[in-house]
Amino acid sequence: MALLWALAVLSLLPLLDAQSPECANLMTVAPITNATMDLLSGKWFYIGSAFRNPEYNKSARAIQAAFFYFEPRHAEDKLITREYQTIADKCVYNCSFIKIYRQNGTLSKVESDREHFVDLLLSKHFRTFMLAASWNGTKNVGVSFYADKPEVTQEQKKEFLDVIKCIGIQESEIIYTDKKKDACGPLEKQHEEERKKETEAS
Repeated sequence: MALLWALAVLSLLPLLDAQSPECANLMTVAPITNATMDLLSGKWFYIGSAFRNPEYNKSARAIQAAFFYFEPRHAEDKLITREYQTIADKCVYNCSFIKIYRQNGTLSKVESDREHFVDLLLSKHFRTFMLAASWNGTKNVGVSFYADKPEVTQEQKKEFLDVIKCIGIQESEIIYTDKKKDACGPLEKQHEEERKKETEAS
């Protein structure tokens, strides 16, 4: 499942407002501004996630490695997305877009004729971000973690673990990717060369 979108979202804000030290450094993003979209621009790596929903947990386990590019379209309230996922030792590429709901800090994507929603959470360093989802209350709560490098620092990882604890998920439930299993490097290079040629020709 691309980017591990959850089936539906109920806002996590009541959970994140809890007086817990693990929740202290978390920044929920509302509204999402052009500056926020620009922060998300560029290449990101999917580091790991934890979902209580069995369907999405299964999808997460299938992804060996993944990275993607965001290209903001301010006027359209969209992020153009180019995703590279390694599944079963093969590269799976997809180009699509994410819709931005600015006022409530929500992102959405249509897959299989359904619109899937997540809340955007930014870290204090702005070099990582998280997508948080909850379906039917806390029973199927989940969070996915992204960074601008394939490996994160201990401090960045701690922020992710704090959010996991904040929403009541055990650390043992986290599924991490492995950059050594990435099979999309050659295709990414091919696409970069093709875009370079198109730019030179225009």
